[in-house]
Amino acid sequence: MPLLRDYTAEHESAVNLADDAVRALDVGDTARATELATELAQQLRSHWRGEEDGLFAQLLAGGDEFAAYIDPLIAEHRLLDEFLCTMDLATPADEQRFRHEVFDLYAHIAKEEDSLFPASLTTLDGPQWDAAMSAWRTAHPGRELLGS
Repeated sequence: MPLLRDYTAEHESAVNLADDAVRALDVGDTARATELATELAQQLRSHWRGEEDGLFAQLLAGGDEFAAYIDPLIAEHRLLDEFLCTMDLATPADEQRFRHEVFDLYAHIAKEEDSLFPASLTTLDGPQWDAAMSAWRTAHPGRELLGS
């Protein structure tokens, strides 16, 4: 499924940026870590918008079956975004929290890729996939799905 492939590619990009930011922190390059974290936040916002307005919305449209799983994912999006918007990696507390948030991001991605994405393959129909892909395009202006 092209959409899930793109979400997975976005996850990989986010993990790479997060890991690079942590490595920058490890060598004391706070400025570089902040640049990478800012880029991470921008990428995640587009990614989250595509997921929430697309795949998540389509799964939730079918009833409450997925709400208990998706609602916490959306809450995690909001909490991480709030932190990324307010953090100062020059402060030890925010540096430590960033490292923790990166670790939590791995678990968050696993929840999506290992459970939610496979469930969507057996749940959504053609028009729902079309709507989810349309939402991805809206969240990523000027971009096309990989291979399009």
